[in-house]
Amino acid sequence: MKVKESSVRDGVRGLLLGLSVGLPIFLNSCANTDSMPRGAASGEVSRTLPIGDSSSPRTLGAPGDNTLAASPEYFRQPSPRPGYATAWGPSLSSRMTYTSFRRSNDTPHGGIASVYYNDKEGVAEMTGRDYYTSTGRKRAANGLVEWGMRSGFGILRSYHSKGKRYVVGRRNAKYSISLKNNSRSRLEVVVSVDGLDVVDGKPASLRKRGYILAPEQTVEIRGWRSSEEEVASFMFSPVGGSYSHLKHGETQNIGVVGLAVFTEKGIDPWSGRSADGPRRFSASPFAESPLRRAR
Repeated sequence: MKVKESSVRDGVRGLLLGLSVGLPIFLNSCANTDSMPRGAASGEVSRTLPIGDSSSPRTLGAPGDNTLAASPEYFRQPSPRPGYATAWGPSLSSRMTYTSFRRSNDTPHGGIASVYYNDKEGVAEMTGRDYYTSTGRKRAANGLVEWGMRSGFGILRSYHSKGKRYVVGRRNAKYSISLKNNSRSRLEVVVSVDGLDVVDGKPASLRKRGYILAPEQTVEIRGWRSSEEEVASFMFSPVGGSYSHLKHGETQNIGVVGLAVFTEKGIDPWSGRSADGPRRFSASPFAESPLRRAR
């Protein structure tokens, strides 16, 4: 697909995703899409643009990196904690491209959203068995996006308790993070799993750059990115077999998926137009200075 390169002064670099199952789809990296931007065309993709700060570009590993992929030995590891975490599963095709995106500010729109996951017993313990349930994606970022965790045939049921949201996983099952952009402008989404950024598999930070969602687009983030062409699928696993434990030796932040949404500078996300409202309030009904003396 052909992607135009914007100049550096137009903003810092963000990410675009393309599905590589069949023909690549502009602005999408994952299995299912409800929409795609118009005018997408196939062609070569630049591999030279940095992600985020150009002074320290992030690097990706080689395609097909299954060093920590699930195997029988993977789940025989002694579990330091009960319940579920997320494993580095088998590779899935997911093409990535680059574009420019300038954030309106450094604060996530509507704050950070979280979904906590565990096995059935763990969720019962975390909620104190005092909860109500709901189905489907849920709104975040003041309604700009809807999101949820998809596994099997649909979005996993949500359990709500004391202002937090939980889902119940199934051991060894793959899952994805389903996101829908409800706005009429591009959005940047930074997503973490078990405290690790889904793009590079390293500790997550709001300063890192994320994926770009086109207006009214739906995507499925299916794994940690292992290269520009593939991701390692998310899989529910015991804590001892989790990517966070095996790769980083950490289990402190397991069991949570995080989402931060950033709007584009100068664009009203609901109208998709340039945000010039404040300028209009400064408009004068009489542009010419009044005369000293009326004639």
